[in-house]
Amino acid sequence: MSSKARLVITAVVIEKRPVAQVSRDYGVSRSWIYELLARYRTEGPAAYEARSRRPRTSPRATPPMTVELILELRKRLGEQGLDAGPDTIIWHLAHHHGLAVSRATAHRILVRHSQVVPTPAKRPKSSYLRFEATWPNECWQSDFTHHRLTGGRDPDRHVEIITWLDDHSRYALSVTAHRRITAAIVAATFTDAATRHGSPASTLTDNGMVYTVRLASRRGGRTALEHELHRRGITQKNSRPSHPTTCGKVERFQQTLKNWLRAQPHPPATITELQAQLDRFVGIYNQQRP
Repeated sequence: MSSKARLVITAVVIEKRPVAQVSRDYGVSRSWIYELLARYRTEGPAAYEARSRRPRTSPRATPPMTVELILELRKRLGEQGLDAGPDTIIWHLAHHHGLAVSRATAHRILVRHSQVVPTPAKRPKSSYLRFEATWPNECWQSDFTHHRLTGGRDPDRHVEIITWLDDHSRYALSVTAHRRITAAIVAATFTDAATRHGSPASTLTDNGMVYTVRLASRRGGRTALEHELHRRGITQKNSRPSHPTTCGKVERFQQTLKNWLRAQPHPPATITELQAQLDRFVGIYNQQRP
C-alpha cells in the first residue's frame, strides 16, 4: 500500500492530475485519495506508510480486572503446589468469582504474559489410545513413588508412598507412606481401601514384583496381592513393559502430589509428619480441587 500511496500523492500533488483521472488510472476510490491527501497534509511522508487495521476499541476484549485475576490465580495456585492450568483457572473463575471465560482465552492470556513455559515437541496426543473406566470401582490403578524426609542424618529418611486411585473418577482411595513398599503392604493397603470403598472389578498396575510375579523366571507363584485378587474374583491387569502411559492416571496423580509436597513451608521430617501431610493432600484432592 505504501508504494501506491506514494504514486497517488505524487500524481495529485506534484503532477497536478485531476483526482478523477488518478482514481481511474490506479484503480482506487476517490474517497480514499481524498483521505490520503488529508493525511499527507497533516503527517507529511508518514502518510505513505500502511496503517494498522486493528480497531481502536475492542468491546469483546477480556476486561483488565479479569486478566489480573487469571494471573493472580495462576500465581497463587502454583505457589500452593496445585495444578494451575487453564481448565483449573476457569473453574475457579466460574465457581468463586462468577466469571465465564473460555479455556482458549485463559490459555492465550497466560501465553501473552509469559506464564506458559514452552516445552519440546512431544508425541502427538492423537497417537495415544485413551481409555477410562465407565463406572467407579470398575478399575483401580496403583503405583508407588519415592520421597525423602528432611532433617538429620537418618539413613531411613528415604521412604515410599503407595497410591490406589479409581480409574473412572480419579478419586484417591488410599495414599500411605512406608519405609519400604513390600508385597505384604501392597495387599494390606488394597484390602483396607476395599473395606472402605468396596471391591473393584479389576486392578491395573505395572509389573513391579510387589504387584505381580508373572514376568519372573519361576512360574506358578503369586504375590500377596495376586492371592487376594484371586480370592475375591477380581481381574488383575498389568501394563506392558516399558509402557508407563498405560498407568498414566496414577502417575499423573503422583506428579501432582509431589508438586504439592514441595510447596509446603514445613517439609516433613518423620514418616508420621509425612502421613499427616498426605492425608491433608487427599482431602484437598478429593474434596476441594476442580
